Amino acid sequence: MDEDAISRYVVDSAMKVHTALGCGLLERVYETCLAHELAQRGLGVRKQVAMPIRYEGIVLDAGYRLDLLIEEKVVVEIKAVEKMLPLFGAQLLTYLKLGGYRLGLLLNFNTVHLREGIRRVAN
Repeated sequence: MDEDAISRYVVDSAMKVHTALGCGLLERVYETCLAHELAQRGLGVRKQVAMPIRYEGIVLDAGYRLDLLIEEKVVVEIKAVEKMLPLFGAQLLTYLKLGGYRLGLLLNFNTVHLREGIRRVAN
């Protein structure tokens, strides 16, 4: 399955979760429910995936974690914030570059309509 097809599953699943739960919960709740929904649809999902930093030929665990990695191809970063900051998109783009991934989705569940909180980031 390619990244575009995976992203459609992610967005559809995220909308289902948002419709069921609404806004105002912690990021971890949305992460857990979205991971469950995607797994129910048959997609491979890993939560809190370590993102090491490679610097001068060594690998460093700097504590960075991807919220979700879908089918080892699409990075999903989940937020539940009042306002999306440009920094969040830059962070996701950095994760894509560091991990060699092509596509990421930034999902802010703290919106009345989730479609307003979806940002697609490509490397």
